[in-house]
Amino acid sequence: MGNKLSNKEIQNYINANLNTDLHTLLLKKSPFPEVSMHEIVQQIKGKQVAERKFPFLLKEGILFPPQLNLEQSSSEKTALYKSGILKGNTFIDLTSGFGIDAYYLSQNFNDVTLIEQNTELLEIVTHNWNTLGRQARFINKKLEDFLEENQEHFDVIYLDPARRDQQKNKVFLLEDLSPDVLEIQTKLRSISDQVVIKLSPLIDLKYLVSVLDGISRIDIIALKNDVKEVVVFLSNENTEKIICHCVNLEHSESVFSFTFGEEETAQSEYSEPEKYIYIPNHSILKAGVFNLISQKFGVKKLHPNSHLYTSNERIGNFPGRIIEMELVDSKSIKKKDQFNIISKNYPLKPEEIKKKYGLKDGGDQYLIFTQSKKGKIILKSV
Repeated sequence: MGNKLSNKEIQNYINANLNTDLHTLLLKKSPFPEVSMHEIVQQIKGKQVAERKFPFLLKEGILFPPQLNLEQSSSEKTALYKSGILKGNTFIDLTSGFGIDAYYLSQNFNDVTLIEQNTELLEIVTHNWNTLGRQARFINKKLEDFLEENQEHFDVIYLDPARRDQQKNKVFLLEDLSPDVLEIQTKLRSISDQVVIKLSPLIDLKYLVSVLDGISRIDIIALKNDVKEVVVFLSNENTEKIICHCVNLEHSESVFSFTFGEEETAQSEYSEPEKYIYIPNHSILKAGVFNLISQKFGVKKLHPNSHLYTSNERIGNFPGRIIEMELVDSKSIKKKDQFNIISKNYPLKPEEIKKKYGLKDGGDQYLIFTQSKKGKIILKSV
């Protein structure tokens, strides 16, 4: 497949049809007898995904796999973040997939190995890495078979287990992933100083700590305030505390770091709304450090279940949005006014609020429907 699609005429045809309706294109006959129109459309889809997800692959000669492999790949931004954490001599990705994580994470290593059981996918990755001038050892094998035969020791092992069962349904528990992380964790730690595992953003952190041995670090990585992955680091060094990092990429917010368990002893102050309202980013909400945020930044909670904070003085390094707001009465809200509507710990969802008050969505102004300890309140940005 690779050599045929690399043909310059075929590549020119692909580039010329990047904005063509793909359904219409699929009904046409391929102008090239050596490749099908389905293969051509697959490359067009790949370039479209690459434009938003991994633009470093928008180079001549790069080939793309089927849609599912593209969807399951990490973004360039999250891979680049992780690459700043890891370094050493030998690196192995046991579930390389389309190789986005491996491409970035392996940059600080001299010896790189990629394991992938899908033959066609590994051929594409090998072709792309050669095109990009990157060296690695590519092994077409099941992870389990490789581990059974392996005699090597690696500085870092990375894996991103498949999060779908045989019926293609999403799964989250570690024992339901492929491979079963709980089953192989002892083996992995016996052949590496550090094991790094990318997991679903929906994974429960307390569950994670209860079933995995040797956790030294957990990173909750959001991109533009959308949590994309939870990354857990297993170490053979004796670490008494687990350090957690809440990261929101492509925002100017600083990383919020804490020790796992700190939330249990942290305490919040409570207050009715003051001049500034603070909305934690989604990596903070995922971490569940609602009292710790209040304590660390000196901001007060409105209500135990609202997860909104307030202060009279502006706290500039807060990991989230900071909006100057005032309390308003529902009677002051006029129909057809335009607002960004936020509903937290409130009976109505934003769509229901828009319908009830006849509001338009968007603009620069904010309306927050929430609760303080005194009851339901509405806040409007100043």
